[in-house]
Amino acid sequence: MAKGLTGLMEGKSEILALGAEAVLLKISFLGMDAVLKVRLPKKYRDPELDSFIRGKRTVVEAKIIKELSDIGINSPALLYVDTKEAAIIMEYVKGEILRDIIAQERISEACSYLREVGESIALMHRTGIAHGDVTTTNVIVSGNKAYLIDFGLSKFTSRVEDLATDIHLFIRSLESTHYTHKDELLKCFLSGYKTVIKELFDEVLKVAKEIRLRGRYVEERKHEAIRNHNE
Repeated sequence: MAKGLTGLMEGKSEILALGAEAVLLKISFLGMDAVLKVRLPKKYRDPELDSFIRGKRTVVEAKIIKELSDIGINSPALLYVDTKEAAIIMEYVKGEILRDIIAQERISEACSYLREVGESIALMHRTGIAHGDVTTTNVIVSGNKAYLIDFGLSKFTSRVEDLATDIHLFIRSLESTHYTHKDELLKCFLSGYKTVIKELFDEVLKVAKEIRLRGRYVEERKHEAIRNHNE
């Protein structure tokens, strides 16, 4: 890690997540618990181009985090940005992951939080921001409030297809992680979503269904090609 970033950290750090794109560390920053996110270099890219791409994505993510705070969405506060090191320091939100609340069969409780999540995603969409990875893993419940996290794939957009993709990905996450309760959980999410974005609700849902149908068509063609190859 760059010496400049190390100088900002007080005491020991703890790895929260390590992925292909970034590492997340729990650190102490200005006397408070915080999360340091650093986008990792890609060795296959030209170093100058890689630095530019990582810096640009860091700027977009930081702007989105700041915008969410400005419009009143529960999300980590932005504390520090270093575009040269492709790093962001944000508030550490301590709480339960919504995925785990559902796994514990606390469905009524989870539904109330999903309505809140639906409202937050709708407010993002109305503001012209797509989250990019709406799942129950990316929601932390803290102080009886649902906080959205992980904006690494988020972007500013006015395209209905981008907004609908958020809904499509959320439905897929329910089907893969919470299949038994997927219908009830989706209903709770959409009830919150609709209260904020009434004017676009039907259009976004229509496009989300079209995206799902396209995905199923591609999957069917892929399975058919595999069958034909094996025959």
